[in-house]
Amino acid sequence: MSEKIIQVKSISQLHNMLGFEKPKHPLISIIDASKFTTPKEVIGAKIVSDLYWIALKDKSCGFQYGRNHYDFDEGVLIFTAPRQVISSTEEVNEGDSRGWMLFFHPDLIRQSHLGQHMDEYSFFAYDNYEALHLSEDEEKILTDAVQSIKREYEQRIDNHSQRVIVSSLELMLNYCLRFYERQFNTRSSQNKDLVSQFERLLKAYFSAGTHELDGLPSIQYFAEKIHLSPHYLSDLLKKETGRSAKDHINDFVIEKAKNLLLGTNDSVSEIAYTLGFNYPHYFTRLFKSKTGQTPVEYRAN
Repeated sequence: MSEKIIQVKSISQLHNMLGFEKPKHPLISIIDASKFTTPKEVIGAKIVSDLYWIALKDKSCGFQYGRNHYDFDEGVLIFTAPRQVISSTEEVNEGDSRGWMLFFHPDLIRQSHLGQHMDEYSFFAYDNYEALHLSEDEEKILTDAVQSIKREYEQRIDNHSQRVIVSSLELMLNYCLRFYERQFNTRSSQNKDLVSQFERLLKAYFSAGTHELDGLPSIQYFAEKIHLSPHYLSDLLKKETGRSAKDHINDFVIEKAKNLLLGTNDSVSEIAYTLGFNYPHYFTRLFKSKTGQTPVEYRAN
């Protein structure tokens, strides 16, 4: 028998499922975690939501994301994006925890500056063990922002409401970017070890000839080896080295290409296939973007 899957497409449906009254705003809602109770029909089901979800809680919330459980410490913030699968694993009763859960539909931000730049907030694609750990001051800043949003949609909905709410939400997410940068900085020693591990894995991938069988390595490949999400790994590398995971891979490949171009008589196509490219013109395009020259021009000079 297949597992039960619940599709949540709107804020109204979410409120109905959780037993809350009709939402004050159709596209955004903030729920007090201390008033949250897991509906029995939800336990054991997989929930696929069309909503963004930001949650601050002080202990396990009874949900599992992907294959991993959410285990909250005090002051830990979790982000999930639309279409991610959440599983309800245990019953949580009113008063079991404190904090808040903010839900909003993509339509809220679709025609706004925030909607155009939502991809910049890559922490929505982080795994739960890469959650944002907040200081007391940081937690207060975000909680104040959440309360400001809640007051806006509860007390007044007029021609300015959506702009004010979206601006407050964008400010909140920008604070989260700042706090994540602080978290990267405070874990700098650990992060440098992960950078070294990534670089060793990259060299080993080519030394073992894996690229000849499986093609160029993906960010996903290294993320799985290091037990991080691809977005978190790329952001970590960007913070520590100034270059994303994709930049590291491409730069490594280009250096190997230079050696082959100058040290062998192989054709450009042969070198492209040797490096793991399926199509030589992809190799030529990447090489020129990185060096300003085509492989033929580089070899000739």
